[in-house]
Amino acid sequence: MSNHPEKVVEHMMQNDRFSQWLGISVIEIKEGYSKIKMTVREEMLNGFGIVHGGIAFSLADSAFAFACNNRNNLSVALDTSINFIKPVHPGDELVAEAKELHNGRSTGLYHISIFNQNDHLVAQFKGTCYRTGKPLVL
Repeated sequence: MSNHPEKVVEHMMQNDRFSQWLGISVIEIKEGYSKIKMTVREEMLNGFGIVHGGIAFSLADSAFAFACNNRNNLSVALDTSINFIKPVHPGDELVAEAKELHNGRSTGLYHISIFNQNDHLVAQFKGTCYRTGKPLVL
């Protein structure tokens, strides 16, 4: 089993077509932690002229996945929730930072904060994962 968090996330990113489509790039990876970023594009707008909430959710969900899987223990989401605090606009540079609150044998709890380029908190996400005990990378 690989015990290198960066290598695990590199493997995940190579196969994660959705994170690639979002334009996500990895800033920092540590055990139980991830920091990623993306630039919001015009086609991410909803009918109100602001960015669809699914974009912030998806960015946070990717940060969550990278943080809870980077010990090479395949983990899947059990429960997630998000609070939208400020609107997001095309051209915004978003950074999502996932911090581990609990690392249990079968579950993990994570808090993800999303900031824009002005360092304003735009959303907060909480995720609980289930750990399968199977390796992601051999």
